[in-house]
Amino acid sequence: MKIDWDRRTCARKGHVTYAPDDPRLRIRLHARTALGDAWRCLRCGDFVLGEPYGSGPAAEAPLVPRGKVLRDLFVLRFLAVERAVRGVFIVLVAVAVWKFSNSQDAVRRLFDEYLDVFRPVFRHFHYDLDHSPVVGSVQKAFGYRHSTLVLVAGLLLAYALIELIEAVGLWYAKRWAEYLTVVATAAFLPLEIYELTEHISWLKIATLVLNILAVLYIALTKRLFGLRGGRRKFDEERHSASLLEVEESAGVAHAPL
Repeated sequence: MKIDWDRRTCARKGHVTYAPDDPRLRIRLHARTALGDAWRCLRCGDFVLGEPYGSGPAAEAPLVPRGKVLRDLFVLRFLAVERAVRGVFIVLVAVAVWKFSNSQDAVRRLFDEYLDVFRPVFRHFHYDLDHSPVVGSVQKAFGYRHSTLVLVAGLLLAYALIELIEAVGLWYAKRWAEYLTVVATAAFLPLEIYELTEHISWLKIATLVLNILAVLYIALTKRLFGLRGGRRKFDEERHSASLLEVEESAGVAHAPL
């Protein structure tokens, strides 16, 4: 079922009406009813009872996101939430690594004690913990120096900060955030592909596919790096989304200046 993004947004945020000074355009956005004056919403096109929220020259009418722009905004905010969740998770991992670096010997002793307890249990199910890749990775981490672990924690925090900045910028549809997301995500794609060559998992595959789609979607729909006409075409597309522009193109001619 096709989603009506305009009415969906108006139902959540309310309508946006405007009374232009140009009488030829004003009459197309205004209606008299038995209940009073009604003005046409710039987003969904429905007539709304009451005074307009703004008035003035048509060129100064609010640029209201509608249609495809609203759909793109929904996708950007989905990506923003995904980046925020990932950023918070990476912060927690960085904190865990930092705490581990300060109590490495104690954690190692605790790990060995639990390993001794669970080894017979897993052996009963014919699983050798001593040759487990997960256990091997943990034991390998115990061999890292304190300075190395602190560096890893710092790098993780820096990565988390980038993710959180991306999340905030994407939520508010900032163009700099779109560039940052495309560049940062594309930079990590080779690493994600390399990790798949080491060990394949559905989570890694899903993450890689999501990141590739995010890069392509943002770069193409937002016309970044000069793609599909670049910033000029993007601004023209946004401007043409205004209902005032639609009304003008429907036959309301302007007098020459």
